[in-house]
Amino acid sequence: MKLKSTKDRIARLIKRFYTDVSVEEVDGGQFAVLLDNRAVKTPGKADLRLETRGLADAVADEWRAQGEKIDPDTMPLTQIACTAIDRISENRSEILGLIAKYAETDMVCYRANAPSDLVEMQTAHWQPLLDWIADDLGAPLVSTTEILPQPQEIASLTKVSKVVQRFDDHELSAVSVVTQASGSVVIALGLALGKIDGDQAAIASQVDEIHQSKLWGLDHEAEVRLESLKTDILAAETYLSLHRA
Repeated sequence: MKLKSTKDRIARLIKRFYTDVSVEEVDGGQFAVLLDNRAVKTPGKADLRLETRGLADAVADEWRAQGEKIDPDTMPLTQIACTAIDRISENRSEILGLIAKYAETDMVCYRANAPSDLVEMQTAHWQPLLDWIADDLGAPLVSTTEILPQPQEIASLTKVSKVVQRFDDHELSAVSVVTQASGSVVIALGLALGKIDGDQAAIASQVDEIHQSKLWGLDHEAEVRLESLKTDILAAETYLSLHRA
């Protein structure tokens, strides 16, 4: 079924319709990506405008790298930008709420009590983040080894929400990618606020899978999925860095 879906996706790819890709500064100090001197539009038909030349150049490189057909799956920076413009700007309150809500049942708060090597891995990769979000952000979250949801203090959830609200639309789009990929707003905030880098965020998001792979190995589908999650997280890191430069 997975193979059929992939074939269907490939069949729907748009044939490349341009030759030259360039970047142009536009009114307001923003930057546009041009395809044969025509500005790229988002799927929602808005102008694709970026805040820094570095980010615009990176997005332009994604368009240059396309072959005979345009594959959006190979253009993560473009996707983050389009989401920021089309979705975040129009539904900011909703997106803020969805991201902050992850703190209610954040992955890093749910620990194994055995085997000991998994416990050690979770503690090593997750506990520093929980200590940081408690000490530096004032939002302590309770961890548990129980399966049932662990209620969190309203004050902590409110603080997480306020921190998320500080991000602009483009930052929020990247943070949303990491939150969904990792299943953790704690990991996403750690990356966005410089506590961890993209590689550390990817490992933290895959602790259980890494442990399982050491025991049993990974099948091809699982390996592809985990690599895709890592790619998404690293792309979000790159986007944040270039957007803020």
